[in-house]
Amino acid sequence: MRLAFADPRNMTISPLNMHFGQPAPDVSDIRPSIAKRGVLVPMLVQERFADGAVMPGAFAVVAGARRLTAAQAEIAAGVDIDPVPICILDPGDDAAAIEASLIENLHRLPPDEVSTWEAFAKLIKEGRTPQEIAATFHMSEAVVNRTLALGNLLPRLRKLYRREAVNVATIRLLTLATKSQQKAWLAIHDDPDQVTPVGQGLKNWLFGGAAIPTKHALFSLEDYPGAIIADLFGEDSYFTDPGLFWTCQNAALAAKREALLAEGWSAVEVLETGRSFDSWKHERVSKAKGGKVYLSVSQRGEVTAHEGFLTAREARRAQAVAAQMAKGTARGEEGRADPKTDRAEVTSSQQAYIDLHRHSAVRAVLTDHPGVALRLLVAHAVAGTHLWRVEPDARRAGSEAVAQSAQASPAEARFQVKHKAICALLGADPERALVGQRREGGAAGAFAKLLALPDADVLAVAAVVMGETLAAGSVEVETAGTFLKVDMGAVWTPDEAFFELMRDREAVNAMLREVGGKKVADGNLTEKVKTQKTILRDFLDGTNDRPKAARWTPKWLTFPAQAYTRRPFATAQRSRAVAPLLRGVRLPSPAATPPSTMAPAVDPNPAILAAQ
Repeated sequence: MRLAFADPRNMTISPLNMHFGQPAPDVSDIRPSIAKRGVLVPMLVQERFADGAVMPGAFAVVAGARRLTAAQAEIAAGVDIDPVPICILDPGDDAAAIEASLIENLHRLPPDEVSTWEAFAKLIKEGRTPQEIAATFHMSEAVVNRTLALGNLLPRLRKLYRREAVNVATIRLLTLATKSQQKAWLAIHDDPDQVTPVGQGLKNWLFGGAAIPTKHALFSLEDYPGAIIADLFGEDSYFTDPGLFWTCQNAALAAKREALLAEGWSAVEVLETGRSFDSWKHERVSKAKGGKVYLSVSQRGEVTAHEGFLTAREARRAQAVAAQMAKGTARGEEGRADPKTDRAEVTSSQQAYIDLHRHSAVRAVLTDHPGVALRLLVAHAVAGTHLWRVEPDARRAGSEAVAQSAQASPAEARFQVKHKAICALLGADPERALVGQRREGGAAGAFAKLLALPDADVLAVAAVVMGETLAAGSVEVETAGTFLKVDMGAVWTPDEAFFELMRDREAVNAMLREVGGKKVADGNLTEKVKTQKTILRDFLDGTNDRPKAARWTPKWLTFPAQAYTRRPFATAQRSRAVAPLLRGVRLPSPAATPPSTMAPAVDPNPAILAAQ
């Protein structure tokens, strides 16, 4: 907003001003002051444009129409008026301009309700919500909605109301009437020989009459099984049985709804009988852009189709999605699906009610079917859900040498054979970890796949899943390995990386004692680590005249693990921690299970087969 001065002769009333298009306001109370001192209070204005360009010095008054009218009147009377102070709004800020005009008039003198409706309707068009309007003007939302309801009236009815030719109670009822009813009421109002229905009489005329004109029927009168009566002149006819009429009308209304859906409308909503369609709560949206049809039904059976509308919220959502699709098309990307503008069939609370009761029923029955529960559990672990965030162990090595050693180990080769077999069974990618592969259907799809497998195969899948998600360096590894009495010597032999990583002279000497005996270890106690490692390798390989030692597994790798020194060793500490947990634990006798349909994995390492 900018402050400036302008010549009143180059200023006009803005279409956004509440007084635009109305007779000049009475300014007799302020003309003497303006003639003597000029305009002191700034007027809120917008720049005027011609052919897309700003007209220098020309402004349209948004708020201050009375001051401008008085100043121009004094100029016409020959009074010399100085340039008037103005506040120039930024271009395009129409909503702020409308609010400013309305606020000024509300503080000076409350405008008539139709003028207020016109201003509110413009604000709605600019994107304001009834809640925002109520907050801006310190009104209740009910007052704003009641004012906006004047938009349901024919323009002539609003003019009559503005001139106070129609009272408030009557106009309120007419906002609930259909357009044809409003036209009929105006015809009665214009006929001097008829009594215009007002008040309770109007309510009965609109909603309470038992006589339902046949012209409102959506169905063929030839197929109507009930009686129909006509007036003396035969111009109008009526149904004598309202109940039978509504039965036929509702059936025809359902058919009309299906026909509109078949025409390509995104949705067709049938309003409750007697409920009017509030156009001011909706925005025009074409069929191609997801517009809906609303069918309003009057108490007298008249059906009015309001085609091509969405609620303001739905329209904004549709515009946002359309903008995203347009951006994607501009970038050469495939457009997304059509925006979902339909309101849900149930409320959020009702949806929660349905979800919780179904959840309770399923998990209660699931406890009676542990085999199904096992499959569902494995499916969750494989595909994950928002409550299951299972990830395969990253197997972080810290160095390339360690990574290569672990990858080349016989134990890893054995696991990968089982992994590939399970992936083939489930149709998963064998080159990736099984856990986290979200294929079509997610966890539900994996569950459906597992339901068709025998227990032995499901347990095999579970074993691979557990193997992938077992955390390296965890107490769980120690617990499982100790319980299973894993023989590391069957799946591991000392490799180059093992010897290269050894740095502790005391530990190496203790290993040398295990392999070569106390005499050899004591005799090399003061030797360098490198020398002792060489002697250790000679014993393991049977080289340099050293006798070849039997199969050896360092205490670091055995289950349970042990340390060679009194200094901290994390693996041994974990082994000691789990030992009390496993004391006295025995597996139950295995139940008879059907054989697995999977072919046994061919293990490339004979040592593993021997260990089995």
